[in-house]
Amino acid sequence: MLHNHLLVATIIFVMTYTAIISEKINRTAVALFGAVLIVVFQVLPQEDAFKTIDFNTIGLLIGMMIVVNILKRTGVFQYIAIKTAKIAKGDPLKIMIYFSAITALSSAFLPNVTIILLIVPVTFVITDTLKINPIPFLITEVLAANIGGTATLIGDPPNTMIGGATKLGFMDFLINLGPIVLVILVVTLIILKIVYRKYLRVDDNNKQKILDLDETKTIKDKKLLIKSLIVLGITILGFTTHQIIGLESATVALFGGVLLLLVSKVEPEEILLEIEWTNILFFIGLFVLVGALEEVGAIEFLAKKMIQFTNGNLFMTVMFVLWLSALASSFLDNIPFVATMIPLIKDLAVISTMNIQPLWWALALGACLGGNGTLIGASPNVIVGSMLNKKGYKLTFTDFMKIGFPIMIVSIIISMVYLIVFYI
Repeated sequence: MLHNHLLVATIIFVMTYTAIISEKINRTAVALFGAVLIVVFQVLPQEDAFKTIDFNTIGLLIGMMIVVNILKRTGVFQYIAIKTAKIAKGDPLKIMIYFSAITALSSAFLPNVTIILLIVPVTFVITDTLKINPIPFLITEVLAANIGGTATLIGDPPNTMIGGATKLGFMDFLINLGPIVLVILVVTLIILKIVYRKYLRVDDNNKQKILDLDETKTIKDKKLLIKSLIVLGITILGFTTHQIIGLESATVALFGGVLLLLVSKVEPEEILLEIEWTNILFFIGLFVLVGALEEVGAIEFLAKKMIQFTNGNLFMTVMFVLWLSALASSFLDNIPFVATMIPLIKDLAVISTMNIQPLWWALALGACLGGNGTLIGASPNVIVGSMLNKKGYKLTFTDFMKIGFPIMIVSIIISMVYLIVFYI
């Protein structure tokens, strides 16, 4: 019976994964259908299927989505962007660097997809005013968003999933990944400054138009802004101390989200409708699919094969996970990939004496930074491509890859050196 379940679970998983990669069918619908098939074919009883769902990850995502959806109503992101452009005195190269730095920093403390959705429209305002092509700005911002999101538990979904599965906390991610992410960001911005500097030149009249913008008009609700910033501060403080006070990260995020929902007096229905439920349900479907593979022994089998391939050598295993994650995440959705890798790495700890903690950092760095490789490597990339198309600009797969893939390779090489020096 177990053999039959193994076969059925594997077939369902492969078919589901193939459909997700093809992008011909909505990925959420496919993942949920695959999860339901797991129960229908009795690979897992319904009760056990629900147990595979990582509600810590789900709760963390929902809580932060509530916070961001309320915060964005204040206009604070537009204020920061215009103020920054004025500090740069309308110089497009400086604006590109400053915007990207802000994007990276924001993406460390708020979901990077949301940050991109907020920064791109403002970037269009700035580039339209300067009468300059927005593509260099947006490519730089999206690369920065993926890099910045790598630094913390809440910045990028792969990290959220890893944290939920391993009990690694916000400060664990920040301490272990923050320093190398900062180095990678600086190197990336230096490279992009060199690449784009000859394309980012405007006359003084257009620079003056930037200086004439009034950022104060973007603040829509000062009282809501104050409340939102206070709650956001409390939430971030909660993340930095949640292991000390004995709370899960989801509890902190949900506390912040519900508290802000309560004090903001914004209609809950409006905010809840803006939550990315399709992504939440996508995660749920993946958790069930991967949980089924774990239950029938497929993940343990793969873990044993990995041990054989690397001879149980920590250096080889870390390098394998890092580069496999990076290359796979450049061309595939990194969320299902990470969902599959998490139990595999856990099994390595069971079947070997290997210290698996470096593998979590290798997986996080590879999956998050690997998303910079291509236009489809991460959700922010896809969003930017779509928003550019709507504005009449065409960002092709090849055009993005010419910039993103070399940046990704450089990032992974830096990560490789970092892991070797500090963890192996």
